[in-house]
Amino acid sequence: MTKGQLEAEISKELTQWEKDFLGRGPVMVKTDILRDMVIVVLKGLLTPAEHKLSETTEGLLSIKRIRADLVEAGREKLGEIIKEQTGEEVIIFHSDISTKTGERIMVFKLSADLEQKITS
Repeated sequence: MTKGQLEAEISKELTQWEKDFLGRGPVMVKTDILRDMVIVVLKGLLTPAEHKLSETTEGLLSIKRIRADLVEAGREKLGEIIKEQTGEEVIIFHSDISTKTGERIMVFKLSADLEQKITS
């Protein structure tokens, strides 16, 4: 499998995870493999109500906290998806959502340099 094919497959699997676990999928997903990291940007995640709520500081913080808790609750499955697709363990996971743009970024740090393995 090429790097591009693997990135596309990871995007597809994470989109499905969003739909199955959170009940709603992103409008667009882009995955990039860089050294020992898988970086995923998901766009179009916030509902119209969340966009409205994010107009206040309290609402913005509430959305970020709830969304972070939801992703953390599914953290184990996310690690399994990445391991199944890449063959590498996830050793660190970071995620944040922008209430301004409705984008989430996920960074999976792997146990080995996946990019080097793929391109070798």
